[in-house]
Amino acid sequence: MKLLSTLAVAAMAASSPLLAADTKVWQTSAELGAITTSGNTVGTSVTGKIDARQDLEQWSNQYIFSAYFKEDEKTNADGERVKERSAERYLISGKGAYKLNKEHDNLFVFGSHTDDKFGAFETYTTLAVGYGTRLFDAEHQSLDVEIGPGYFRGKRANEDTESGLIARGAASYKWQLSESAAFTQTLSIEYGDDNTRTVAESAISARINNAMQMKAAFLVQNDSDVPVDKKRTDTQTSLTLVYSF
Repeated sequence: MKLLSTLAVAAMAASSPLLAADTKVWQTSAELGAITTSGNTVGTSVTGKIDARQDLEQWSNQYIFSAYFKEDEKTNADGERVKERSAERYLISGKGAYKLNKEHDNLFVFGSHTDDKFGAFETYTTLAVGYGTRLFDAEHQSLDVEIGPGYFRGKRANEDTESGLIARGAASYKWQLSESAAFTQTLSIEYGDDNTRTVAESAISARINNAMQMKAAFLVQNDSDVPVDKKRTDTQTSLTLVYSF
């Protein structure tokens, strides 16, 4: 918790000039998806995400909160029907990017914290700084990348705690397929001596109206070093409604 507090203070300090400035440009989206089954199989899964972006004269900032849980109803050894949670994950992240003279070039500070009750790491906190730029910019496509050093601290499912320096790289590709459809691909790699975490998401969205979209996404998270009873790769397929405001 102390490290997480430090992370939050650092992110806020990096963006303190924007807090005092005119918050004139906000782009926020909230997405929610849920599946409920009954009959022979009873269960509920819910996924949600809030993505808030702010574009000021000198700063560009992004704040993300996401959550996912899955709960099933099963029969125990005594023949009783009980509810059992099989997934519960929360992520919060923030990035403050200071714009340089060249368009799309920036210096950034990034922080994230993941709490995963059933993952290879129960908690995983990252703080990184670095440089970002746009490698490709066409009429309907763009590719943004960033790279820099950082620090991580994680608690494994077996209660072992690890921390150390990392090298973090990330990329975000956007392709506007039509006026109403878009494809996005994001990738982040955090390389360290103890563990390398790779997270990638492929998503396609279709606009229903000016504020509402339907989004289908496939998320992959891989850790290179996990306890013997855990798998290296977790995946999540989702279909959500996205409201933008």
